[in-house]
Amino acid sequence: MNDEKLNLESLKGRIIAIDGPAGSGKSTTSRILAARLGYTYLDTGAMYRAVTWCALKDGIAPSDGDKLGELARTMPLEFKTENDNNRVFVGDQEITTEIRTPEVTGHVSEVSAHKQVREAMVARQQEMAGEGSVVAEGRDTTTVVFPDADIKIYLDADTRTRAERRVLDLKRMGITTTVEEQEADIIRRDKYDSGREHSPLTRADDSFIVDTSDLTIEGQVDRIIDLIRTHIEQA
Repeated sequence: MNDEKLNLESLKGRIIAIDGPAGSGKSTTSRILAARLGYTYLDTGAMYRAVTWCALKDGIAPSDGDKLGELARTMPLEFKTENDNNRVFVGDQEITTEIRTPEVTGHVSEVSAHKQVREAMVARQQEMAGEGSVVAEGRDTTTVVFPDADIKIYLDADTRTRAERRVLDLKRMGITTTVEEQEADIIRRDKYDSGREHSPLTRADDSFIVDTSDLTIEGQVDRIIDLIRTHIEQA
């Protein structure tokens, strides 16, 4: 793929929003896509994980929407990009690895379902993307956070593939699990995320669907860049 053929000047200031369920490849694909386009990468899922990590650390119950909302509004959250890696900080403490642990994963759907939390996070996400030239990914970026995004992508994959990817991710962190355990957890999270009252996971009508089940990460990025190229040429 020759990205030089892309009219990058015409892309300047635009927002590319990527949605999809857990394990569909959103985070890695979005990070690489942002690097290839010279964009800022906005990992909205990491923001909800950071709130969850802080809540667990501070003893705030995942059911306490008011306290979680206040935490989401006030926590000193910051992203730093280093060698194309997105590092997450709360104050001076890096929590990039901590927010990916099974404990955080097990509570993040409940924490992120609260209206108070979502309103606080959406406001921060929109502020962070104020000048555009952003690739934003999450579970409601195309429908709630950036409904007017210039390009919307919905990544999906079959449950088994997503579970296998999660096992590999956790193995890199030194965490042992099984495909069956992760498949059950993904099914649980899909049901919770799709059925929650506030900002449920849905596919925007004007989004492009990319099934990543049989694609490598680079293949996913190439497919999206093809869609961007076509979108630009038809605009």
